[in-house]
Amino acid sequence: MNFAVLREKLVTEALLTTPEITQAITSLAEIPQPPTNPNFSFNRELQKLLLGKQLLIDEIPYSLEDIQSHYENGYITMRKGITLNKNRPQCERCGNEDQSLFATFPCSRCREICTYCRKCIMMGRVSTCTPLYGWGDENDLQHTDATLDWTGTLSSGQQHASNQVIEFIKANKELLVWAVCGAGKTEVLFEGIHHALSEQKRVCVATPRTDVVLELTPRLQAVFPTIEVASFYGGSEDRQKYSPLTIATTHQLLRFYKAFDTIILDEVDAFPYSVDEALQFAVKQARKDNSSLIYLTATPNEQWQKECRQGKREFVTIPARYHRHPLPAPEFVWCGNWNKALTKGTLPANVMKWLKHRIDTGKHALFFIPKIELIPKILPILQKLHPDIEAVHAEDPNRKEKVKALRNKEIPLLITTTILERGVTFPNLDVAVLGSDDRIFTESALVQISGRVGRSAQFPNGDITFFHYGLTESMLKARKEIQNMNKEALQKGLIDVE
Repeated sequence: MNFAVLREKLVTEALLTTPEITQAITSLAEIPQPPTNPNFSFNRELQKLLLGKQLLIDEIPYSLEDIQSHYENGYITMRKGITLNKNRPQCERCGNEDQSLFATFPCSRCREICTYCRKCIMMGRVSTCTPLYGWGDENDLQHTDATLDWTGTLSSGQQHASNQVIEFIKANKELLVWAVCGAGKTEVLFEGIHHALSEQKRVCVATPRTDVVLELTPRLQAVFPTIEVASFYGGSEDRQKYSPLTIATTHQLLRFYKAFDTIILDEVDAFPYSVDEALQFAVKQARKDNSSLIYLTATPNEQWQKECRQGKREFVTIPARYHRHPLPAPEFVWCGNWNKALTKGTLPANVMKWLKHRIDTGKHALFFIPKIELIPKILPILQKLHPDIEAVHAEDPNRKEKVKALRNKEIPLLITTTILERGVTFPNLDVAVLGSDDRIFTESALVQISGRVGRSAQFPNGDITFFHYGLTESMLKARKEIQNMNKEALQKGLIDVE
């Protein structure tokens, strides 16, 4: 049987004999492509969809005849979705090798018992007889020259980091930008992205969280108005769009394969990227063989900090905010056994005093708590101080509305879990953490929480208080990290002595 015919029947789930299917799947990478069809009609939109991708057949909204003809003419490529390494399955999309995360099912396509990957099944099922479709032409589509439309001015610390980003993009190397919360790291990227786009490079800004994608997309579209920025997240309408500048969640990078000349990975320490090997694999696989990778974070993990100190990792720091004021450092305040107080329907007196003072003075505040389960106990207590106080958590469907209400000064105080430890900015804010000694409050979380305070040039100071029942190493390290950044910024002349 002609391989092209066999392939088409396989894709359309036609009735094939088991030996034919086995031969087709086993030989997927080795069988040469058929000769060019003289009646072939090139589909530019199909090229845009598949360039730098690895998609399932269900994700390609074009006819099987169109897909087949482009395969026959050497444009579309197919890779095995599941390969065997020493008779053990490995997912080629997410890199999963954990045997407990594979399962089998009776497949209607190949009429065999197929193995599939459970690790990335939320992106569509990859199984033994599932090809991953891509585009074979290594030459990207030429894009319109990108114009950088930004009239702002970088601080000296930002400009130094920006220059480093450009150099590492030019050299196709990896760089960590270690920037304090509120340093203006997005602006630091503008010149580097512009250089890459001017060199006809394809750029991706990736982040673990959808809300950051939604925030960055309009900002970057405004800065680069001559190109169309694509935004990739769950449910995005742009997922079939080609763009030289893509903003994506790290989950969506599972659909890309050797696509980008430059990947800028924001919030590299954030959940779930920091703990999910599949997402880390996705970033590596989305890079071209010769490419640059720029990491951004205010809180690199302990191993990365050690590598920076030992000279094993290239990095640049931005130890100060653009407004030249030092970072507010947290105050540690012992509040006793606050859990015991809660059982009596109250909170420790010094905690209540802190909260009441913010309400009386009209100073807006975030009140961080360690567990969602505490909200029904704490919210009624605080609403006695002011009836408009609200609480928010990760599963709250009204999360965005409540954050907006605080920003618009429609509510005086917001109780929150660690969901708001990063990614939100309020111009004039105080912050308190109840139970800062809880294990949920890691060094990274506490630094990020502290970074909500003093971000505005109009209000560069603010109060950050850690209420605790005992000091922890994370609390001490977080405060030390903030103090060290202030010290470095002072030595480099990036902040003014107050």
